[in-house]
Amino acid sequence: MQSKKRKAIFTIVGLSSLLILCILISVGVGSAHMTIMDSLRILLAKIPGLGQFAGANEIKPMYEVIIWQVRMPRILQAALVGANLAVVGCTFQAIFRNALADPHVLGVSSGASLGATLGIVSGITLNFLGLGITSIFAFIGAILTVGLVYRIGTLGKKVVVTNVLLVGTAVSTLLSAMISLLMIYHREQLEKVYLWTMGSFSSANWSKVAFLAVMTLIGVIIIGIFSHELNVLLTGDEMAESLGIDVEKIKKLLMIIASLLVAASVSVSGAIGFVGLIIPHCMRLMIGSDHKILLPVSALGGASFMVICDTIARTIARPTEIPVGVITAVFGAPYFIFLLYRQTKEGKL
Repeated sequence: MQSKKRKAIFTIVGLSSLLILCILISVGVGSAHMTIMDSLRILLAKIPGLGQFAGANEIKPMYEVIIWQVRMPRILQAALVGANLAVVGCTFQAIFRNALADPHVLGVSSGASLGATLGIVSGITLNFLGLGITSIFAFIGAILTVGLVYRIGTLGKKVVVTNVLLVGTAVSTLLSAMISLLMIYHREQLEKVYLWTMGSFSSANWSKVAFLAVMTLIGVIIIGIFSHELNVLLTGDEMAESLGIDVEKIKKLLMIIASLLVAASVSVSGAIGFVGLIIPHCMRLMIGSDHKILLPVSALGGASFMVICDTIARTIARPTEIPVGVITAVFGAPYFIFLLYRQTKEGKL
């Protein structure tokens, strides 16, 4: 037990250090290149009382604007989205007892994409709490889609896992078809819609970071509170009920919270695949399936992975920016195929 606890602490400390290192490196990478020490000095200068020790007077104002107003919001938004998708991936894989379940299984991504497409083609200019019309419509579309899938997929008061998965797939296909129709009739907005559906953090700002941080804090804490219940759900509904757990109530609550996290993430970043699918698997290989440890470790792993992918996306083909969803797919798809092959060989699928 002590050995397991030490391993968990070591893993969390190691991943936390990796995330901080990724952020510092990412902050210094771009058209205006800066060293890690320059980036660190600029960040420390923003902490009251540390400016003089960090050498704030020696920092070029242009560099400060680039770091604090452009790169830092983008990096933090990427980290929050990565953490959310990884945590939701863990949650859905436990609820559905399906290793292939990912954050978009309920059609959240397609609903957000349709909402974003409607926002783009509408031509409406609106800003609410720092969120543009595209993000607002995307969030609403994701929530409405989850509500529809949940309503159709439940039988009475019981969440039928198979029904929810099938309905989610069907609704996603229907919404994707509607997006294609909108793109055909609004060819002038084709590029904007396409780039949004591939995922990007290019429009990041501090208002979006604040919105996402609040949603992340609330959602991840609530899911973490039910980490024991997630462990028990892996053993099956009957076993969970015999241990006094209200299975249906827990499933409904966690599905709602997880869907809100995905909706918030997708609304500010677009649809980004594979993060919530592969990161939980990687973390399980490291520390096992105990969700008390797996959830925070997955959050840290997902955040680091997304920061790395976004850094690559905005620098590898400068001055052109590659959609971050392309980078996550390049990394995620081969690993997922390997994982699927290995589990098939071991008779786990």
